[in-house]
This record gives sequence, structure tokens and C-alpha cells, in this order.
Amino acid sequence: MKIRMPSYQNLVAIGLLKGSAGVSPAGSVCSMSGGTPDLHAPSRSSALLQKLALLTLCIGASSLSLAQTAWAEQSAISQTATSPNPMIVAHRGSSAQAPENTLPAFQMAWEQGADAIEGDFQLTKDGHIVCFHDKDTKRIAGQPLTIADATLEELRQLDVGRIQPQDSERALRSWSSDQYKGVQMPTIAEVFATVPAGKKIFIEIKCGPEIIDPLLLELATSGLTPDQVVVIGFDSALLKSLKERDPKWQTAWLCSFDKKPNGKPRNAPAKVLKTLKEMRALALMSGGGDVDKGLLDQIRAAGMEHYVWTINDPKLGPTYKSQGVDAIITDLPAAMRAALNAPTNL
Repeated sequence: MKIRMPSYQNLVAIGLLKGSAGVSPAGSVCSMSGGTPDLHAPSRSSALLQKLALLTLCIGASSLSLAQTAWAEQSAISQTATSPNPMIVAHRGSSAQAPENTLPAFQMAWEQGADAIEGDFQLTKDGHIVCFHDKDTKRIAGQPLTIADATLEELRQLDVGRIQPQDSERALRSWSSDQYKGVQMPTIAEVFATVPAGKKIFIEIKCGPEIIDPLLLELATSGLTPDQVVVIGFDSALLKSLKERDPKWQTAWLCSFDKKPNGKPRNAPAKVLKTLKEMRALALMSGGGDVDKGLLDQIRAAGMEHYVWTINDPKLGPTYKSQGVDAIITDLPAAMRAALNAPTNL
């Protein structure tokens, strides 16, 4: 910071030197009343110079203090600056307000401002990829057809819109049994068609490696760009194989950190990091906040991201945001968005 010293005239004008001998701009000693030499000028000059020195020191210290204060305030602002919101990923669509893994649930998610949707996909007996979570259709449609043993035509005859919330879910799920009557199980191509420009889809694989070739064919004709797609799953070997087959598609590993009977994590942090690197994964996806902080630091240092699932308490959103989580998977995209955008969290 450049400090400008006050001029002799300014000192006189503001009264700091009023009634005292001073130093003229040329440096000669004179009285303030005129040009007649003052016999006491040398001593007065010395006193004046001392005053000027003290004044200079005070001005410099004040300026430095102001600069330090400004720097401290700016530093505090930087430290509390708003971090970007995590991506809001609608788990099986907006599945608290519409039947999971259906086109209405995905459309609702987009209308509610979700950044991405997540759906479960598996291969039918005749080689089609459908969006469905369970191995069979009993829970959703009331009839026990196994997806891998059924044709697309057989599965499309089922009504997957009349799913009734289980007792444990009734406080979360909210739609009438007739509201979505007659909704069919969608194909992956139909789900792809709902994804707007600039939005993403998380494709969770719920079957084996037999889906890789059909999935790559579907992706090639989907019109989606690689940055719009993240293929996810618990099978790290399957995801690694897909990445080797076509490196442009991004993957994220779903990993549980449940404890073994001996109290140690089922997946040791060192092993998790090694697996993620071997997979060339975009991200680790973990259940809530059960990840070792040291592992998260290493993941971020390696340029990977961290996503959490399935978070259905909107009040936890700001906490995960403050932890630097990159995406929150939730059944309640609208409520989570509102929580993150609340004035106290901006």
C-alpha cells in the first residue's frame, strides 16, 4: 500500500502546526507570523521535526493497521464463501412422490430441478434392457416374474404404477394407488429420452456382465454425451470391464463400509482406494457418512469425487455440502434442493 505523507501546507491548514515554528517547503526555518528570523527557531524546529516524525509514524501504523484489517476481513469472507451445491440425484426418479423407476417418476424429478436421475437396469430373457430394481416383479407388480427369465413383452403387460408403500415407507411415500394405474416398465431407451441437455443419468447395473454389450449399444444410439452418463454398481470388476471396453463412459463404485463382526470395515480404506484407481473410476459412492475421512482426503487428492446415498432427511443436505460431497442421492429431490438453497445455507 502506498502511503502519501501530508504536505507542510496541509499540516498548517488542519491546524496541527498552528502557532508553532515550522519547516517551509524549502526547508528554511521561519516563524508562522512572517519572515523575521526567530531566535528560538532552532529549538522550535527540533520540536517540530519530532512532532512530524511522530505524526509520520502514526500515519504509517494506522495505514498498516487498516491494510491488515482489510486483509483479515477478506480472508474471512473467502473462508466462508459459498461452496457449490452438490448435485441432486433423484433416486429411482422422484420416488417418494411417484412409483420408482417409472417414466412419471423421472419426469417429476426433472420438473423438480434434479441435476440427475438414477435408475436400476437389467437384461431380459430376450436381450432388452429394462428399468427395474428387484430380481422379480412380486413387490412392485404383485406377480413373481423373474426379469432374467421373462421377455420384454411379458414384462410390459404388468402394471408397475400401483405399487403400495411398505409399512416402513408410508411416512415417505405419497401417492394414491390409482394415480399411476397402468404405467408400464420402461426400457432404457425410453428413460434416456427423458434426459434433458445438460442433465445426467446414473445407470445402476443390477445384473451380470451379460449387460455390457447391449448397454454399450444403447449408449451409442442414445444421443447422450459421455459427461451425461455415469454407470454405477457394486461389482467393481464389471465396471472395470465396461471401462476397458469403452473408456469414454464414466463409472462410479457403490461401496459399503459396514463393519465386520470384529469391528473392522468390510472394505479396508487402502483396498478401496486401490480398486478405484484400477477401475479408473470417476467417484466413490457410499452409504451416508460412513467413509473414513483419511480415505476421502486421498480420493480427492487423486482427482476423484464422492457421492452419498440415499439421503432422505433434507436437514442433512447442508452438512454434506459443508463436507464437500459432490452429489447427494435422494428420493426427495425437491425437498433436498430447498434445504440446500435455504438462506441460512447460502
